[in-house]
Amino acid sequence: MPEASVEHIDFQDLNSRAISQPLVKHIYTADPSAHVFDGKIYIYPSHDIEAGIPFDDLGSHFAMEDYHVISMDSVDSEAVDNGVALHVSDVAWAERQMWAPDAAQKDGKYYLYFPAKKADDIFQIGVAVGDSPVGPFKAEPLAIEGSYSIDPAVFEDKDGSYYMYFGGLWGGQLQRYRNNIYSENNQEPEPNQSALCPLVAKLTDDMLQFAEEPKAILILDENGNELLAGDNDRRFFEASWMHFYEGKYYFSYSTGDTHFLCYATGDNPYGPFTYQGRIMNPVVGWTTHHSICEVSGKWYLFYHDSSLSEGVTHLRSIKVTEIQYDANGKIQTIEPYR
Repeated sequence: MPEASVEHIDFQDLNSRAISQPLVKHIYTADPSAHVFDGKIYIYPSHDIEAGIPFDDLGSHFAMEDYHVISMDSVDSEAVDNGVALHVSDVAWAERQMWAPDAAQKDGKYYLYFPAKKADDIFQIGVAVGDSPVGPFKAEPLAIEGSYSIDPAVFEDKDGSYYMYFGGLWGGQLQRYRNNIYSENNQEPEPNQSALCPLVAKLTDDMLQFAEEPKAILILDENGNELLAGDNDRRFFEASWMHFYEGKYYFSYSTGDTHFLCYATGDNPYGPFTYQGRIMNPVVGWTTHHSICEVSGKWYLFYHDSSLSEGVTHLRSIKVTEIQYDANGKIQTIEPYR
């Protein structure tokens, strides 16, 4: 639901038609990365605030400065805010804009991965370590070497390897990179050229660095051709996520300016991935960002919208709804409002 239509929305009616309600209402939360650790649901969202910064296409009004971890005993139970897990002032290399995070668990330690801008106004991705899923987390003194852009999502494969997926256009700065090298001269490709790709890098055993140079992930159409930059309804914009379902790797993402959550499937963590369709149609607010998590044998989409703030794009609220697959493993497209 494009932001331009917000002024025409009856929010009382819209909230009555919403398929789910905000999990927490005392703060604004977005970009939920959900995991089950030790039998309990933990959600790692952005913490939206009103900073009074004017709107622009680079997302300057998304001025988040800390992270809260939300926990739930089940998808139907009360969502608990466990307080501040990490603040930008506790990250030596980070200056501002603590955008969408993710987390991982290994050998009794918990790792919080997050993007932030350095003093030079360029995003990198950092990691902080804790002894509990809810923190507090202690940030490493430097960002992950070779990391860039935004929206880290960490996936544990069947063999115990961990991979980070990342990247985001416009304010996420992905368009400034070619072959992992930054240049202000780089721009988005022309509409008839191949779309920019999200990135993946295997993590080191200690979970603190990349074990390899980041690699581009190809997203292909039904004919095996790369999606084009002008294919705004299907091409990658931001919000990488990976999950594994019945023998297939599902790479999902946001199309950004067209506001769809889409997915593509492949046979290994590096792809290539073939576009399969939409997971969710547009929500209220400009952004759409999600995670997919199995809980007690069922699959759930964690997402956000701006219904609680009555359409303020940078004041969002996390939600959850069940995912349905058909017999061929296709995700059934979700309408966020009845």
